Amino acid sequence: MKAAIYCRVSTPEQNIEAQEKACAEYCQRNGIEVYGIYSDNGISGKTDKRPAFNEMVTEMRHYKFNMIVVTKLDRIGRSLQHLLSLFDEFKRKGIQFVSITQNIDTSGPMGNLQLQLLGAFAEFERNMISERTKEGIKYSQNRHKVGKRGPDKKPRTRRKSLRKRIE
Repeated sequence: MKAAIYCRVSTPEQNIEAQEKACAEYCQRNGIEVYGIYSDNGISGKTDKRPAFNEMVTEMRHYKFNMIVVTKLDRIGRSLQHLLSLFDEFKRKGIQFVSITQNIDTSGPMGNLQLQLLGAFAEFERNMISERTKEGIKYSQNRHKVGKRGPDKKPRTRRKSLRKRIE
């Protein structure tokens, strides 16, 4: 059995090494050969533009490994539609999926049911976070200081002020 390990954190400040270590230890304990470790640092799970993830999927399509190991299901993605299509492809390619902290193994029907339920909850959690963020900005007393880009970004300037006067 050869496994690809996939790890992802949403912000660069988060520690991706803990995920890599936990997955590698799982593989070692279970006698699974690690084909490669794919890590996306500072990339949201709702986006499709994840370089390491896309590389892993490309190599999966070339049958380089037959198992994917993650710490949690939401590392793969947070959209139920995306997860279901992805796991359908895993099934067609003979890829087993293991989430080590949620005890998911897709080799049987119980693992598939559990996977679908957790995918629905991951999408729900993402939607709730988005809704809370929008409400927080809407009702904040400092909302005039927070633009669409967030408080950590420089405010946008108007184009008029950027144009030089021609006299």
